Amino acid sequence: MVYVPERKINLAQFRAISHAISTYEDVVLLGKHIVESICRTFDIMAATVLVFDDREKKLYYVCSHGLSDEYLRKQPEFEDGYFQEFVTGKPVFFEDFRNDPRVKYKDAIEKEGIVSMLSFPVKYRKNVVGLLKLYNNNTWMIHDDDKDSINILAEHFGLVIENNGLKNFLDEVRAIMSNLPLRMLAGI
Repeated sequence: MVYVPERKINLAQFRAISHAISTYEDVVLLGKHIVESICRTFDIMAATVLVFDDREKKLYYVCSHGLSDEYLRKQPEFEDGYFQEFVTGKPVFFEDFRNDPRVKYKDAIEKEGIVSMLSFPVKYRKNVVGLLKLYNNNTWMIHDDDKDSINILAEHFGLVIENNGLKNFLDEVRAIMSNLPLRMLAGI
């Protein structure tokens, strides 16, 4: 008999999360609510959202739920091609996170009690702008439809991140423009 995991995300939940993504003003608060909700829905130990800074070539934690501050201080080291999610644009599953050769900081992972991880790319169009990582303290399986749902929600979150960056840029331009003498603004 083949084990098929139970589907956890139903249409009402998907609709509620999608609505939240489209209405929240605060990206960090939205991320916190998403990771907490995913942890509760799937009964997993932790989840994080990391954003990629393409100028510095670094991943930064935006929000997390269920991981210790000590673990979060271990800054993920980004190397081109190292994070398969960036290369393929598809989720990557680590069945045994502790013994996977792709994983750094194995002592911290063992201390944290992480056994498996599922990592989704957070995308804006074709560009990966971050990662949504789901951690568990044992091996687990997720229904394919739930994977698809989380993948779509991660793409929606990527749109929010990109729009937030654009809004911040426009706010800076607006502030600079407001300091120009009026004669310089004539005709603009």
